[in-house]
Amino acid sequence: MSAITVGIALVPHPATLELLGGAIHNLAQHWSLTPETLWRVEESGALVPNGFHAQFRRWREARPRRCVAHGVGFSVGSPTREAARRAAWIERLRDDARVFGFEWITDHLGASRLGGRELTLPLPLLMTDASAAVVRTSLDELRAVAPDVGVENSVFYFHLGDPRDEGAFLRACLREPRSHLLLDVHNVYTTALNAGLDARELFDTLPLERVIEIHLSGGVDSDPRWLPGGATRRLDSHDDAVPEPVWELYERALRGCENLRAVTLERMEQTVEDEADARTVEDELRRARRMLELVRG
Repeated sequence: MSAITVGIALVPHPATLELLGGAIHNLAQHWSLTPETLWRVEESGALVPNGFHAQFRRWREARPRRCVAHGVGFSVGSPTREAARRAAWIERLRDDARVFGFEWITDHLGASRLGGRELTLPLPLLMTDASAAVVRTSLDELRAVAPDVGVENSVFYFHLGDPRDEGAFLRACLREPRSHLLLDVHNVYTTALNAGLDARELFDTLPLERVIEIHLSGGVDSDPRWLPGGATRRLDSHDDAVPEPVWELYERALRGCENLRAVTLERMEQTVEDEADARTVEDELRRARRMLELVRG
């Protein structure tokens, strides 16, 4: 098995990519790509590579490194799978896997498409055996792209059930061989804050033995003007530095995730505004690697 690497998610925004050039090319040991940001949809419905696809391909050819795929639009929880759409998506992913050598592919737990409508962000699923079976079927389809597949623990701003039951639900979704959890530590922190739970206790309910990759990111509180009485919610917005409680959970994850293969830092496009922000991202990559070396040796 390859050594655990610390890498960065590539975003489809030229100015952000330029500012993060040092982090991307000099510090990141792997790249995480969101496949659907590498395509455009033609009038015929065909999915064809866009300019970012070509740019990232040139980068990898010039300086080869491992790549993983992490999507948001496959919609692993959609009960109606829309066979033609799924087939086109899988075929496009297969080609991308050949180009970039994806070692595994993951998507967000939830439904990002329902009734033929794109929802942008995944909606929560009923945490039932039937929902878990839908997710398992979707993951089986993704195995046509890569043998190792998985889902990320998502952030939801409402739940169809008790968020403390998500760990058991994830185990049901991932019970097949080579089915993995992408553990987003900021998602755990965000869910706990918004639900009034202890993040460490929520973390300990998750199937850590299934974790293949860890995501690190930051976020902010919502605008008090959005909700009555000035109430706020923690947002998984990927637009700020990784907060200290997330670093603490990351250390906990390094000690508990025995099958870990990669750690990925995420920062949303257009939220790196200057060189100071870029240095913050570089420092976070270094810190993530130092902590990995300290804990795992």
